[in-house]
Amino acid sequence: MKSRVYRATLFALYQLCIVIGIVAMPLAIAARQAGLTLPIHRVLANVEEAYEATQP
Repeated sequence: MKSRVYRATLFALYQLCIVIGIVAMPLAIAARQAGLTLPIHRVLANVEEAYEATQP
C-alpha cells in the first residue's frame, strides 16, 4: 500500500514539475538571454528517474 502511495506521489510531483517548466518557459527564455539557465531540466530528470525506479 505504501508503495502505491509513494508511486502516486512521485507521479504527481513529476506532473507538477512539467507544469512548472511550461509556466516558467518565458522566464527561462529571458534568463537565457541574460546568460543564466534555470535548472528545471535537472529537477525533472531526477524526479523522472525516481518515478521510473518504482515501476514494477
